[in-house]
Amino acid sequence: MTKQHITSNKNIGFGSRFRSLAALALVGALALSACGSDDEATDETVAEEVTTDVASDVCPSQEIVDAAVAEAKVNLIALPDNWANYKGILASFREKHPEIENPVANPDASSADELVAVETLAGQETQPDALDVSPAIAQEVDSKDLWEPYKPCTWDEIPDFLKDADGKWVAAYYGIMAIGTNTTVVKTAPESFADLAKPEYKGLVSLNGDPREAGSAFNAVVAASLANGGSFDDIMPGIQYFADLKASGNLAGTDVTEASVIAGETPIWLDWTYNYPGLAPKLVENGITWAIRVPTDGVHGGYYAQGVVKGGPNNNAAKLWIEHIVSDEGALGYLEGGAIPARFEALVAAGKVSEEAKANLPAPELIAQIKFPTQDQIAKMKEALATNWGPMVADK
Repeated sequence: MTKQHITSNKNIGFGSRFRSLAALALVGALALSACGSDDEATDETVAEEVTTDVASDVCPSQEIVDAAVAEAKVNLIALPDNWANYKGILASFREKHPEIENPVANPDASSADELVAVETLAGQETQPDALDVSPAIAQEVDSKDLWEPYKPCTWDEIPDFLKDADGKWVAAYYGIMAIGTNTTVVKTAPESFADLAKPEYKGLVSLNGDPREAGSAFNAVVAASLANGGSFDDIMPGIQYFADLKASGNLAGTDVTEASVIAGETPIWLDWTYNYPGLAPKLVENGITWAIRVPTDGVHGGYYAQGVVKGGPNNNAAKLWIEHIVSDEGALGYLEGGAIPARFEALVAAGKVSEEAKANLPAPELIAQIKFPTQDQIAKMKEALATNWGPMVADK
């Protein structure tokens, strides 16, 4: 069996020691004030007040927990086992809440598919209760008033840029766009978007989905734009880049799966850094070597938004799911899969992150370069893609 091979260079830091993230700003801890009591209060009144105070500190509330147990189920969707270690995160949720079933419908669905499922299954027992979608689709969910606002117990440890101010969604994790290469098939791994345009990669490059529907593909176009003179305010250079890549024959398709990578059908693909660790065991098992490169000319990070679906059949169980993914167990689960949990700094400060866990992450100097677009910028980039991707790329 071929030894596991993750190429180590300045572009990627898997296996390296991780230094603290300068990119994350934390909100201060919430101060809880105790209620006073009247000097003339009876012992019975005081006892009642203390009981009320203690109860108010319980989070999530016992009311939500009891209602979730009564529902006994949470309908999830589009959570592949290998995506940011959802296999492990689901397992820890089941251990924490064995009384709550948590089926995952259509694990490989796109963010757009998730929204379609919410709308088409409305009022049915199988409607998704919670979503994990790209920021662009999160905006659509919001515009259709389909989020149920909920602020989890760890709300104050989630940076402002990784949550909706009104609690409609939180971003439990994020990662960096990277180029994956099956080096058993392609001996020289590309290191940049400029490299991907070289004749030697004709017919070998794939996007992980349609960027009008899939968050990873959307962000690959954003990264390509940054690499070619564009910005969060101008995604057109990225669209033009993939139009040229399609015209040259280098862009092969937009359907990347574990099976296609192992079979060598998609030997070069663009995806999040956190999706490679989960794929590694299968590659090793099949004697495949590989390389991971964060493009030297287009470092770009992105998050996914998780939230409760308004009117879902199991609204309270969905809230417990959101609680779990931003809890210590959920956050450390993402970290195990190579994703950067939103609460990373708080976990490090509390001494809950081992050096071994940190080694799953990209190099800190790469993470420090990450900037996130505003919601308005995301909306405008999505509009530009919707207008131009078809005539410039997909329909060619």
